[in-house]
Amino acid sequence: MGSHEEIKIEDDFIVLRFQNDGDEISHYEREVGVDLIQFHFGIKGRAKFIFNQGRYALDLKEEVSLFLYNPQKELPVHLEIAPHSWVISVLISIKKFHGFFSEQADHIPFLSSENIDKKYYKDEKINPAMAVVLSQLFHFNLHQSIKKLYFKGKVYELLSLYFNRAEDANIESCPFLVDEDNVIKIRKAKDIVIANMAEPPGLQELADQVGINLKKLKMGFRQIYGDTVYSFLFDYKMDYARKLLDSGSYNVNEVGLKIGYSTASHFISAFKKKFGTTPKKYLMSINEKV
Repeated sequence: MGSHEEIKIEDDFIVLRFQNDGDEISHYEREVGVDLIQFHFGIKGRAKFIFNQGRYALDLKEEVSLFLYNPQKELPVHLEIAPHSWVISVLISIKKFHGFFSEQADHIPFLSSENIDKKYYKDEKINPAMAVVLSQLFHFNLHQSIKKLYFKGKVYELLSLYFNRAEDANIESCPFLVDEDNVIKIRKAKDIVIANMAEPPGLQELADQVGINLKKLKMGFRQIYGDTVYSFLFDYKMDYARKLLDSGSYNVNEVGLKIGYSTASHFISAFKKKFGTTPKKYLMSINEKV
């Protein structure tokens, strides 16, 4: 069955959590003022936003984020959540949001002086680091008294990760990335380590495979993906492990082996480092929600 929860972090700062584990489409409607920015994150399955009494629809797919802001017109949330789908939404006032970045406003495209009063729309893939935080907003075992504090911290982390994008960064800070060929090589390097996550190549071997020198690989990877090669891969592996556990088709040992851990103890240690809990306890928390 479909359920939704609204967590008020502060005035004009709200988190909405939608969980439709049933076999029917669930619906949610909410008025949203023109001064609120909307972030929507498709965590599992799919959803659809309905606008103008059904004359226009916008899909939200799994592992995709949607960013909406229109100071000229209200954008009420009218959401259709497909069966077996999960969505997290964050609503925050432009004033409060601007306060986060007032000293670095030039880094956020829509906050620039020429864009501040224009409508803004963007959809992007959710990266592995963001996926971890979004998962934690669904899978947690906390006393109700600290739930708001937990959500506030996690949403701050989520927004920080959202805007820590190479696409938004000043490309002049890493001039070689102007060369599109290098960008293609670094993205290929990312694909290689993901495809071989159980036994990834060494950095020099990886650089040789994609035809780039080691220094440029290290610099470029951090510039594009915001992390070192192996830190990025660790986050990706842990998120992939979480999804395998979510599926209910694999036990802890099988998941560990699939992502390259020869012993269960090493996998359990790595999983706990990332998520703050063991795979077994994580599975138990999922089963408690069923």
